[in-house]
Amino acid sequence: MTTETIISKELLHNLFEYSDGNLIRKFTVNNRKAKKGDVAGCINKQGYLVTCINYKLHLNHRLIFMMHHGYLPKEVDHKDGNKLNNKIENLRNATHIQNSQNVKLQKNNTSGVKNVSFEKRTKKWTVRIGIDGKYKSFGAYKDLELAELIAIEARNKHHGEYANHG
Repeated sequence: MTTETIISKELLHNLFEYSDGNLIRKFTVNNRKAKKGDVAGCINKQGYLVTCINYKLHLNHRLIFMMHHGYLPKEVDHKDGNKLNNKIENLRNATHIQNSQNVKLQKNNTSGVKNVSFEKRTKKWTVRIGIDGKYKSFGAYKDLELAELIAIEARNKHHGEYANHG
């Protein structure tokens, strides 16, 4: 039988101090590998800081959110898109869709503009953004700069504070 530790605001405040986006250990653990006063965590394959509590890895940004707000939402969004910026003012409760709206320009984007792609058949730049889990088209344009302005306007209108322009 295993006992799973429930992560609570109280537990986190017993284990860590919060300082400028970091969790600072209050105790030495793991035979002095993690010492009192050390910044907790290491970077995982996805680029997030994680910290082990009772043999289970937890995302630092979620722990910090819990320490400050007393609950864990389904997703915690980094407002600036920087996975390592865990300052509390950079973290917010988000749905999966809101979190995905706040992504940066993808590395495989060929236009250099978020939500804009070139249609070879029509030789125009098309604008498409995701709204409520479905893609909506916002037209096709000969001019890339105009397509970019339309994409920005559409993201602002439909994504609101979660709009990320690249």
